[in-house]
Amino acid sequence: MTSPTARLKRLWVASSPLTDSVDEAQPRRTRWDFIGNSIAWPLAVMLVLHRVFILAVNGSVTDDFTTVYSAIRRSIDGVPVYNEIYHHVDPHYLYNPGATLLLTPLGWSTDFDSARLGFIIVNALAIVAAMALLTRLFGFSLRSLVWPTSIALAFLTESVRNTLIFSNINGILLLALVAFLWLLLHGHSWWAGIVIGLAILVKPQFAPLLFLPAVKLDWKTVVGGITVPVAFNIVAWPLVPGASDYLTRLVPYLGDVRDYANSSLAGFAVYFGMPPALESILWLIFAAIVGIGVIVLLRWRYTDPLLWATTTSGLLLTGVFFLSSLGQMYYSMTLFPLMFTLLLRTSVFHTWPAWLAAYLFLTPDGWITNEAPDLTRWLEYFRGTAGWAMLLIIITTCALSWWRAEYDDAGRRWSKGKGTEPALSPRSHR
Repeated sequence: MTSPTARLKRLWVASSPLTDSVDEAQPRRTRWDFIGNSIAWPLAVMLVLHRVFILAVNGSVTDDFTTVYSAIRRSIDGVPVYNEIYHHVDPHYLYNPGATLLLTPLGWSTDFDSARLGFIIVNALAIVAAMALLTRLFGFSLRSLVWPTSIALAFLTESVRNTLIFSNINGILLLALVAFLWLLLHGHSWWAGIVIGLAILVKPQFAPLLFLPAVKLDWKTVVGGITVPVAFNIVAWPLVPGASDYLTRLVPYLGDVRDYANSSLAGFAVYFGMPPALESILWLIFAAIVGIGVIVLLRWRYTDPLLWATTTSGLLLTGVFFLSSLGQMYYSMTLFPLMFTLLLRTSVFHTWPAWLAAYLFLTPDGWITNEAPDLTRWLEYFRGTAGWAMLLIIITTCALSWWRAEYDDAGRRWSKGKGTEPALSPRSHR
């Protein structure tokens, strides 16, 4: 009898990969490595040092670390954690009791400045490590120009700058995401589940990524990804002071859509007073775009797993940013694995619209001008929204075009096998 996994491998599967195979056992170098490294390494090192020891140490009005550190200290001191005034605009502590337990080591030091600097450095190192792991995942040597170039480009983005300036945990979460993809693609199911479970514990927005192992019946990863956050919260509930306030006070607040620092579709709708019916229609349209893209990309889950996993994860995460109640531009850091597909033979990022979208949600450039303050302020606040919306459309369009190209190629092969001239595809008539 054929196993479910064997049957699944024949269901909705492309006949050939879209990219060349990646041989991690023989890392690739390029002929430009010497000059490339000579340029990229000094830039990468100086950008990292500047972002960490100048921008991040100087800080900003927005200070996520103080919020987290104060909550952890309250937990350690036996004071209810969720005691903030949530109708104020100040950054709030939004982590569940399980995540509070996981983050407890942050509060062990009573020296706030040292704890903050250490947290910033750990996040910066995590981003550098994530770039190294992505470089190897895509088959390139760490001695190639790919690693230092990726570090330099990453530290130029708004996502990395603000993650370090605001002193939040997104650098560590990026490393967790990349580690999850690496473990998943290399068959380390339990470890992949544990890593993504920890990421979900801290930021539930990673939960849709359990689709990747689930669709391949990799139940070990799915079980691990669900068990870790559940177990941490069960253990934490009697240990974290005022844990029940998370459900009674914080969860209702999380259900509200805020009209500031929110680049999601819901935030856009609230800010401009969009009619609820129009917002619902737009939400359904973009949800359908995500769904279609995810389904079409499934064709390459076995024949081209690296392209499939990185592109699908990027599509799912962008969908979460755009369609959920809260989306902040620095979330876009988690799209770096998708952008690394540029190094493959086929990629969403072989198209110029994808790079325009990336500019909109990654650039630190300010667009407010005194010549048109209202218009440019809207552009500044919601360029991330536009970039995410564009990327959703672009990914799904690319997936459909890849499927159509595969269909045309299959038709030509069939025609040749029958001894007739291949039928012209619609593209031949352009």
